[in-house]
Parts: sequence; C-alpha cells; structure tokens
Amino acid sequence: MTVTALPLPHLPAVPTAAAVAAPIYQPAPVGPAEGTPNVFGAIAAVMRDVMPVAKDKENTQQRYKFRGIDDVMSAMAGPLRAHGVFILPTIAAHHTERRGEKMTHVTITMRYHVYGPAGDCLTAEVPGEASDFADKATNKAQSAALKYLLFTLFMIPVDGRSVDDGDRDHPVEPTPEHRAERQQRQQQRGQRQQQPRRSNRAEPGPWEQPQQGQQQPQRTDYLAHAERANSPEQFDKIRAAAVQAGAPADYLAQLDAVAARKRGAAHGQQQGQPQAPKRAEQAPPQPSAPKSPEAAAAEAENALRLAASRANLPTLDADFERVHGLPIAQAGAQQLDAFRAMIENGGAR
Repeated sequence: MTVTALPLPHLPAVPTAAAVAAPIYQPAPVGPAEGTPNVFGAIAAVMRDVMPVAKDKENTQQRYKFRGIDDVMSAMAGPLRAHGVFILPTIAAHHTERRGEKMTHVTITMRYHVYGPAGDCLTAEVPGEASDFADKATNKAQSAALKYLLFTLFMIPVDGRSVDDGDRDHPVEPTPEHRAERQQRQQQRGQRQQQPRRSNRAEPGPWEQPQQGQQQPQRTDYLAHAERANSPEQFDKIRAAAVQAGAPADYLAQLDAVAARKRGAAHGQQQGQPQAPKRAEQAPPQPSAPKSPEAAAAEAENALRLAASRANLPTLDADFERVHGLPIAQAGAQQLDAFRAMIENGGAR
C-alpha cells in the first residue's frame, strides 16, 4: 500500500507590523592598537560603572512618575567617556499623522550605531512614539527611543538595590576577589554621588538648592524685581536676564503670571476701577462689578500661563500664535480660555 501526501494549500502571508532589524555587528577597521577592547567589552565595562536612575520626575497633569531623559544621559555620560564608547543616531523610519484638529502623532524607528574604542560597531534599531499639539512630537519620540536604548543595552539600574543585588532566595558566599571588587565599585559610586551631576553652572540659580557643604551664593530674586517693574520694558529686561541665567519653564511662567497680573491691574486703574484689596478678609464680600475686556483677558492669561507651567510647556507663546495668528498679549479672554482648556485636556478640544 502506497501513501502519497497531498500538497498543503498555499496560505497568504499574514501582514505584520514593520519589523525592527536585528542587531548588526561591524568589525573594527584594520590597525587597532593591540589590547584595545572591542565594543562588547567596552559595553560590559560601561554597565559595571553606570549609576542608578531613580523614578523621581513627576507629570503633574496625568499624575505619574517617570525617569527623565536628562537624568539617563547624565548617568551614562561619564561611563561612556571613560571607556571610549559613543553612539551615532540616525532615523531609519518616520511616520507623522494628524489626530484631531491640532494634535500631531509621530512614530519613528531610530537606528543607533554604538562604537567601541577599537572602531568596531554594534547597530541596533529602537522604535519611538509620541504626540504633541505643537512641533515637538518628533523630539519626544527620539527622546523615548534613546532612553529605552540606554536602559536595555546598558541595563541601567533603576534603584540602589539593583546594583550588586545577589540571589536573595539562594545566597552564595562571594569569593574574596569578588568581595574586594564589589567594595571598590561601591567606593567609586560613593565618590560620584558626592559630585553634582545636572548643572554645569558655577553657581546655582535662584530656583536651585546648593549642594551640601556648598556656600550659599548671592542670588538674584527675579520675581521680586518683576513685582517692582514699572513698565513692560523693565519686565522684558528682567525676564531676559532670567532666561540667560538658565531659569526653567515653571519659573518663567511665574514671571509671566506677575506681568499678566500687573497688566490687569493697570487696565483696571485706567478705567477708574479701584484695585482689589490683597486680603479678602479685611472687608465683607461685595457684589463684583462686571470685568472689563482687558481685565478679563489679563486674568485668563494668568490662568493660561499657570496651566502651561503645570503641563511643562515652555513654548506657550509660539504655540498660541501659531494656532490663533496673534500674540497672547493681543488675544481676548475667550481665546485664552479655549487654549488653556486644550492644554488641560492634553491637546484635544
């Protein structure tokens, strides 16, 4: 009896998502110095020296904590330099789509070339995805891809317990050599932790705390200067000085809120309206008179800048002018409130 196998039907290929290329190794060019470590040995050396990165950043709008790309790059910069490793990024794929009226959504595939001191190269691709209602979606996607490349390639510890954390269920007594090596690495990490990591300025700004043991420097209180400013020109000079000193977005938003409040008070005085008392408990509440358009716009601008500060949006003025075609100072309260609502709703109307 002869059994003949029938041919199976040809099934069409199932469509899949765009595949990410497998890592590619490129050997070093001819002539590296004898004893120079290859890229794999250099990556292992960087992994031994990298410091933990804690989840200490907070998104106040969505209420979650995250690890910032700045902290990750600060943790990696020293070990990469010490072991002669650098990373060359390129964009392998890029796709942009509009979501809603103003939101832009970007998906990219980043291709990273990791070079070792001998000149050999390890290439890997990492996806990135982000949304933004201005022009920062691609930047955010690139930051996300780089952060997770560094975490997964170099296995950055996420807390102090992740470094030299042995098998807790089946502990093994370390050898004297391993114990000495671990003690040496702990001493090196302790010395690095005592050094400032984020700021390159000789003196901290008025929004930063000095390092332990560092002498308190003479600081400029730009908020106090803004309160004393008698004209928009004086405020512009104060704000420019704060920007030059490296003030973060939330500090600049506080300065802008001071200017908006003073503009509203000036408009009220020009129209004969008495300035509201600073302490409400000094007098019983009285029925409020209808606000002038200028005062309403100043109040709406103040609320808008506070919302932008909470959402960590340093490009508020440029974004508003791009959407409405006029600067914030010339906009009405309705336009300002609508833009604030868009920020608080994550870019969707």
